[in-house]
Amino acid sequence: MTLFGIDIVLLLATTVAAGTPVLLATLGAILNERAGVLNLGLEGLMLVGALAGFVGTYTTGSVWVGVLTALLAGAAVASIHAYFTITLRVQQVVSGLALTLFGTGLTAYLGRPYIGIRTPETFGPVNIPLLADAPFVGPILFKQDWMVYISLALAFALYFYIYKTRPGLQLRAVGESPATADSMGISVTRTRYFYVLAGGALVGLGGSYLTLASNPSWLENISAGKGWVAVALVIFAGWHPLRAILGAYLFGGMESFQFSLQAAGSDISPFFLKMLPYLLTLAALVLVEWRAKAGRRQSNAPAALGVPYLRQDKN
Repeated sequence: MTLFGIDIVLLLATTVAAGTPVLLATLGAILNERAGVLNLGLEGLMLVGALAGFVGTYTTGSVWVGVLTALLAGAAVASIHAYFTITLRVQQVVSGLALTLFGTGLTAYLGRPYIGIRTPETFGPVNIPLLADAPFVGPILFKQDWMVYISLALAFALYFYIYKTRPGLQLRAVGESPATADSMGISVTRTRYFYVLAGGALVGLGGSYLTLASNPSWLENISAGKGWVAVALVIFAGWHPLRAILGAYLFGGMESFQFSLQAAGSDISPFFLKMLPYLLTLAALVLVEWRAKAGRRQSNAPAALGVPYLRQDKN
């Protein structure tokens, strides 16, 4: 089955892989923002995770050590944002933008010796027995690498955690009304710190996918704006982990489609084709905001998002 000379099954299979780093970053941002902390530093965190994952794998020869390194690096850099926004109560937009600049500059400097070097070990496809042989769906969903399966499992696990567990209820309470949560004995500061670090770890994990799977080498600015796409997809998903899958795969689909068109020899300008995934993201975001303003869909943004909390504020 083909479209414009493009194999549809192959296109959809690459869509899932291309959407995986954005999905992981979006899930991390959802954790941040559900706790009431806005993080515009996703681009910087993804770059840090990408470099840390590459260096960890390059140094040890183990891709799983690279993954662990990316998780720790993402959490460590996110702790800077947590300290400034939660402890010092710095304006969260400013701190997030500074984090992106910091991550971009830091990885450009530290990654200079590794530019162009191939990752010694990468995530390869893992065939799920029986399911991988299913017609059409098998090659799309069940011949992916471990990180794809982990990202999907995390999305469903976070949905269950946020909406079906007591700690998830406490997380939502801190993001919606920190004063109320505080009066119930929930530590707002500790809760926000935990989820900013956990979210940063997931964003770093998303960055590591770029150097350990989709483009197994280190290149400066390898994230190419995917962190900013994740910022937008949080709003598109309505701060819901399962809807984040749809948003990430829409972006991944357009990214795969434009690469496929170029490979098929399309006469369309490659510069325009490269813009398509980002244009789609912007269009989806505009549609969501238009529906919210028209009253067709209520915004699910946490009420205390971006608002610093002082304990005496509850009075």
